[in-house]
Amino acid sequence: MLIPCFANGYQVEHTERLRHSFHALTGRDLIDPMLSPQAAAEALFYAPFVVLSHDTAPDPILTYGNQTALKLFALTWEELTRMPSRLTAEAPNRAERARLLAEVTAHGFIDNYSGVRISSTGQRFLIGRATVWNLSDDKGYPYGQAATFREWQLVEDTECG
Repeated sequence: MLIPCFANGYQVEHTERLRHSFHALTGRDLIDPMLSPQAAAEALFYAPFVVLSHDTAPDPILTYGNQTALKLFALTWEELTRMPSRLTAEAPNRAERARLLAEVTAHGFIDNYSGVRISSTGQRFLIGRATVWNLSDDKGYPYGQAATFREWQLVEDTECG
């Protein structure tokens, strides 16, 4: 998958999957539902909140991150789309993350998730009020999972060297 841009319609097919799955499971809209698919894809890529997704592999790989996600996790598109999604959490927090994703698989989505995540530079941040949901294609087949959140706060390292 290429970085979302005008030339590829900002990955409109994947954005539609994100939008439709989110709405079907939560009853809410990820982005203005009145926008055309391409306008919505562009708006989602430049949105001031985070949207991420990963595939269905046994060790899921990230498949999408909007510009806010790329900046927060300090990744390029190429780095993001090669990275196992488990690496967005520090090793001690990965078991909790795995439990969360299993709950999403079983129930379709969860709201109000919070937890600590880590950028590629080692910057830790606390995310708040995240929604995590199952992605499916237009035939209803599993396509991965996605997350969105609008709240995060940097976590300062309190250890002395």
